[in-house]
Amino acid sequence: MNNKPPKPASNLPLRNEESTLIERQEAESLRHYLQAATSDNTRKAYRSAIRQFEKWGGRLPSDRDTVVRYLLARAESLNPRTLDLHLTAISQWHHYQGLIDPVSDPLVRKTMEGVRRTQGQPKRKAKALRLEHIAQMVNHLRQLPDTKKKQRDIALVLTGFFGAFRRSELVAIQIGDLVWEPEGLLIRLSRSKTDQQAMGLVRALPFGAPGCCPAMAMKNWIELADINEGPVFRPVNRWDKVQPKALNPGGINQLLKTLGNACQFDFVPDLSSHSFRRGLSTSAAREKIDFEFIKKQGGWKSDATVWEYIEEGQQFTNNASFILLEKLQALIDSQLQ
Repeated sequence: MNNKPPKPASNLPLRNEESTLIERQEAESLRHYLQAATSDNTRKAYRSAIRQFEKWGGRLPSDRDTVVRYLLARAESLNPRTLDLHLTAISQWHHYQGLIDPVSDPLVRKTMEGVRRTQGQPKRKAKALRLEHIAQMVNHLRQLPDTKKKQRDIALVLTGFFGAFRRSELVAIQIGDLVWEPEGLLIRLSRSKTDQQAMGLVRALPFGAPGCCPAMAMKNWIELADINEGPVFRPVNRWDKVQPKALNPGGINQLLKTLGNACQFDFVPDLSSHSFRRGLSTSAAREKIDFEFIKKQGGWKSDATVWEYIEEGQQFTNNASFILLEKLQALIDSQLQ
């Protein structure tokens, strides 16, 4: 007769249902962290790319020849940057499935390079809003009848420009993100496009003259709309009633185009929410504001991006022809004497 004591419970093998439960929990945790590693917008873009590939007739998993035929079929109808996104989505799908990636094949890469060289076009950039454009927009809004929407739009335009915000950041601002200081307003966002690790984003809006101060415009809007919690920028319906949900990001683009038309700008088709960021950076560059100040206000991680905006803003002042033109005028004047 075996009189050995039973093994401790911790050493007993897990029952099948317990093991399955743990595996399911681990799988769910893995899915959660894998999902968090990629932004929502990127996932949406990848899903859309895969749908277009499958609508054309592609299947996953795929192979080199199918991907090459897809490139040949879509090269003239899709922008090369769009095709690059489609290839990235197909590549990522194969990587996560642990399968051979057809996109990494030399023939696919060479074909795509040929498409870029043949079909490539300069990327269309949003029009950079200048200070005079912001002044026109705000003056137009101030001349409208007093409504809640008017105050919201003034706050949105001034905050978007001086904070160099993306549209996704603007609509994400919550009342709890606002910190009022004697010098102005701090806006603290927990996450942004360039802050996927949620280290936190802070934009400072100092108090300025009443007619153009984004901090005061924000305060006026919040008080008039009686917003005590939740999103700051919200839809306002035709009866001037403020809605509880956050403003749709697309609404910012529409507002800019509406204001652009009202101000009779000749670049309305090129206006978008990115006009705020480009506008702040290029306007600051024209005023010779320090590189680090520009980079900090826009929250840019890449120095190269900031320098691109600075060069754009100073392309007339920091220009070899500018100095030569002055010299030429002096020579002309001296010969006329």
